[in-house]
Amino acid sequence: MRVLTALLIGLCGATLVAAASWQDIQQEYARPAYIDFPEGTTYSPQKAALGKMLFFDARLSGPQNLSCATCHNPSFGWESPTPRAKGARNQALARHTPTLENLAEATHFFWDGRASSLEEQARGPITHPMEMGSSMEEVVARLKQISGYRRYFRIAFPQEGLTQSTVLSALATYQRTLRSGWSPFDDWISGDEDAISETAKRGFDVFTGVGNCNSCHTGWAFTDHQFHNIGLLGEDIGRGAFDPNMRYRFKTPGLRNIALRAPYMHDGSLPSLRDVIEHYRHGGASQEGVSSDLSPLTDMTDNDITDLIAFLDSLTAYEPHVSAPSLPAN
Repeated sequence: MRVLTALLIGLCGATLVAAASWQDIQQEYARPAYIDFPEGTTYSPQKAALGKMLFFDARLSGPQNLSCATCHNPSFGWESPTPRAKGARNQALARHTPTLENLAEATHFFWDGRASSLEEQARGPITHPMEMGSSMEEVVARLKQISGYRRYFRIAFPQEGLTQSTVLSALATYQRTLRSGWSPFDDWISGDEDAISETAKRGFDVFTGVGNCNSCHTGWAFTDHQFHNIGLLGEDIGRGAFDPNMRYRFKTPGLRNIALRAPYMHDGSLPSLRDVIEHYRHGGASQEGVSSDLSPLTDMTDNDITDLIAFLDSLTAYEPHVSAPSLPAN
């Protein structure tokens, strides 16, 4: 009997109510059966395959030494295993690389939400002088010199061919397919009691209970896609650069494959999941009169933290890695 279910039975005095509550939880965390592409965008396997090539191709950067996958490395949960990634000219970037997993339904992108579509997001790093250091004109001109790309774009976009718009569309199409793989948690939430440990099950109760983690990390992807002030000190005001009422607020990352994605936070300042939970446990810090959204978790114990980490580990996919594609040479 699940710990949470048993507790509900004890509180409600009715097995039916407990079962219904567990069914609600299963429904909340069940993976969607399909990817919901935004209105005005369409999926095709040809677009996605082409987008994957572009995503792994360093020729999209100015010096031709950095691809999207260099920073958004699938082996590290589509992030970089360093506090700050480095750009194409070896300069440190301002923030930790955010994950690209499970973003098809999102409406804002980057830590500060400055892009409103994945197409817009794809353009950002390519054209940023500190990141990939190129321009869309340069990218299109370079790709048009490669016969393989000219052919692939004619197949994927028979009306438009190879243009700035179709480069971004292909990249965005591929990124929308970046769903985290099936995990032990998915087996457990589907009814397999033996899929995760008893420690991880207690951790789920911490996650939805004393830890209050599910107030922001909601749904199957474990994110509300909203912006919160989690009490990290620093000069970066996040969403506040676009909305003065949102100072020090940053987008909630999803937690799928979170164990692969150290270090953590928008500034890469916390090296482990235990450090992250301890930060939340103490309620973060306030800055310049702006209070953190966090409240100290005074009832959380050291054992709760251990259990919670075990639960977060259960969100790691059985097969989290992705193979790199073959790229057209000429």
